[in-house]
Amino acid sequence: MKLSGNTILITGATSGIGLELAKRFAGLGNTVLALGRNKDSLSKLSSIPGIETVRCDLTKQADFEKLVSMIRKKYSSLNILINNAGIQYNPDFSKDPDQTEFIQKEIETNLTIPVRLISVLIPILKTHSESAIVNVTSGLALVPKRSAPLYCGTKAGLHMFTEALRYQLEGTNVKVIEMLPPQVDTPMTAGRGRNKLTTSALADEFIAALEKDRTYIGIGVVKYLGVALRLFPSLIYRMIKNA
Repeated sequence: MKLSGNTILITGATSGIGLELAKRFAGLGNTVLALGRNKDSLSKLSSIPGIETVRCDLTKQADFEKLVSMIRKKYSSLNILINNAGIQYNPDFSKDPDQTEFIQKEIETNLTIPVRLISVLIPILKTHSESAIVNVTSGLALVPKRSAPLYCGTKAGLHMFTEALRYQLEGTNVKVIEMLPPQVDTPMTAGRGRNKLTTSALADEFIAALEKDRTYIGIGVVKYLGVALRLFPSLIYRMIKNA
């Protein structure tokens, strides 16, 4: 796919993976519409040529409707949607089963909002000769981890949704792409794990894969996860379970 001259919407663009992708794509000659909730972070982003910012909380219906209306009126050139925003709370259901607040927030952010955005933006994406939907899932969409049942569940749901959506959009001008990162050094993973991939290294791999027109993009060690699961499923499950 072409990597310049696009209009790209990125959710969760004020930090981590989203921030790095916003900068990279703007630097490649694209118009980037960066979404986020942090006013100060968005203000800094808006000073970068090629990046336009929108402050909104997509879990709020009014903000969601306002964004969609603005895109239809002002950004009809939108041809790439990157669903990047994600959260991870790691509630322990064995110790405190009543996790209603966390359940709602995590499912809404990680799964419901991406699906809703796709559903309302597909008509706009279809008007262009080359468009793409990019869903950022995780290696944990493929293998469960004890401490993150909600995160694993929501990312697995988005993974399967992406696979099925790709079937539905076969033969159209809209490519459906999935990016599966490993643990990346971002504010969300602060204090968790070691040997995390940098956002810069992730962006390098992701953009290289886009240049090759790949639609299933495992990043870092995740690129080998599918093969490892076929060859050594029990071992991989044990390794990830308490990682």
